[in-house]
Amino acid sequence: QLQLVESGGRLVQPGGSLRLSCGASGFTVDYYAIGWFRQATGKEREGVSCISSSGGRTNYAESVKGRFTISRDNAKHTVYLQMNSLKPEDTAIYYCTADASFDRIAGGDSDYWGQGTQVTVSS
Repeated sequence: QLQLVESGGRLVQPGGSLRLSCGASGFTVDYYAIGWFRQATGKEREGVSCISSSGGRTNYAESVKGRFTISRDNAKHTVYLQMNSLKPEDTAIYYCTADASFDRIAGGDSDYWGQGTQVTVSS
């Protein structure tokens, strides 16, 4: 069964940093574009960032530009989301997604989704 697995979410103070990781079981993320989405309680799901299979293309939501960095290490079959200068409004469940098409993920759709990891930014 193809499954994406996120990790790294936790409670952090405003201004702090976290690194989320996305891996997979049943397949490898190496050949897929990977995206991070988030959904806060009572809000619509929104795209945060995505990266092409080669790592050569990336995309960020305006709300996280300059604070978040997406990267991938295909030798470790893992995609990361480094989140710095965290704000309370970054609180959400963060999901990673995989798709053959970078443009499809950038447009908000994807074939595979993880279960999510909770990020809470609060003092």
